[in-house]
Amino acid sequence: MESTSEKMNSPPNDSPDLSVDNVPLQLSTAASEKAPPASARPDPTTFPDGGLEAWLVVAGGFCTVFASFGWINCVGIFQDYYESNLLANYSSSDVAWIPSTESFMMFFWGPVVGKVTDHYGPRVPIVIGSFLHIFGLMMTSISKEYYQIFLSQSVVSAIGCSFLFYPSMTACSTWFLRHRALAIGIMASGSSIGGVVLPIMVHRLVDDIGFGWTMRAVAFLLLGMVIIGILTVKSRLPPLKQPLILKEFITPYAEPPFLLLTIGTWFIYIGGFLPFTFIIVQARAQGMSASLAGYLVSILNAAGTFGRIIPAHFGDIFGVFNIMILLTGFGAVVSLAFWLPSTVMPSGHTNALIIVFTIFYGFASGCIFSIIPALIAKISPDIRKLGVRTGSLYAVSATGVLIGSPIAGVIASGKGNGFLGLTLFSGLLLMVGTSFVVFSRLKLTGVKLMVKA
Repeated sequence: MESTSEKMNSPPNDSPDLSVDNVPLQLSTAASEKAPPASARPDPTTFPDGGLEAWLVVAGGFCTVFASFGWINCVGIFQDYYESNLLANYSSSDVAWIPSTESFMMFFWGPVVGKVTDHYGPRVPIVIGSFLHIFGLMMTSISKEYYQIFLSQSVVSAIGCSFLFYPSMTACSTWFLRHRALAIGIMASGSSIGGVVLPIMVHRLVDDIGFGWTMRAVAFLLLGMVIIGILTVKSRLPPLKQPLILKEFITPYAEPPFLLLTIGTWFIYIGGFLPFTFIIVQARAQGMSASLAGYLVSILNAAGTFGRIIPAHFGDIFGVFNIMILLTGFGAVVSLAFWLPSTVMPSGHTNALIIVFTIFYGFASGCIFSIIPALIAKISPDIRKLGVRTGSLYAVSATGVLIGSPIAGVIASGKGNGFLGLTLFSGLLLMVGTSFVVFSRLKLTGVKLMVKA
């Protein structure tokens, strides 16, 4: 059977065969005439691993991730604010649908965004995402009712975040191989920096200028960030223009490592986002002052900045799967060792324990949620289809984000010590997710402990 690299190096003919993995890509005669000679196209198998253009992509991606995933990392402050103010008449579980749907929408649209990115390049979806995100925030600023907040913040703005997040990650992977995990980690640290800056901004401004003007101020800040992304983020490879084939989104699941990684990510996303959503609510219930509790999400994300960059560097050295397994397991352990005991200690005596948990878990989660694109790239045979494959995995994982917070809200609102059940729920699901990532690695490498994977 003719290999992919042999096909790509074969001389062009009148009707070029651009098949990848034996899947023919049908091009019209006009498209064939416009396509550059094979010798003039960038080689998908070689990576510059640096240079001005590559690092500008990282810088622009940092800005778009700051504006998208960084905003999603603020869900905890809105869970607390809505429960106490605008939506005080609704239960914790009802309010939790707002942040959970927001996170779900960002991840669920991955297949669509991935296909648009593969077909048109990253700039088109980033422009679309910029408009939707900023428009959604502006509409949130004038919202008063539950359905208005839900539609503007959890649907329109969140879909915009999806169109901002995926293209940047995909574009970055086309520029780096040897230092891919580090480059993605630096880019993904934008979500942590955003998660530090934006909750403090909202927390401080909402009392001074009101909810409406706070949301508008955030929207203008993020507008400046996404403009930088529009100008700098681009793919090294030309768009892979081919018809929409639904089978492309399903075929990756025929690969056992990809399937097991998707299942593991699904469990991790159910339990892994719960500290971001409920840490403020739980801390205040345990007697922490509102002023101190308001900074917990920022502390969580500040620690996540280091968690996105330092483990990513070691991922390039020791293997991204190995680092992912180590940090996800660590996140599960600190949830059970620090967060869970804080729910059974006397009120007013848990501040130190909650803050220690916030720092440790923030570091672990920084790696957990940023290194997954590097894992997908590791098990993807064709880098040009990375957008679709990344979207396919995140679309499934998104359902975990959607159901996690409402379920946890029901648990937290139950009789007895609901937060004890919530923390146990989070920690155990992280352990289950870690197990499936281990199985994925074993399928990829076999039973070999001392191997880079």
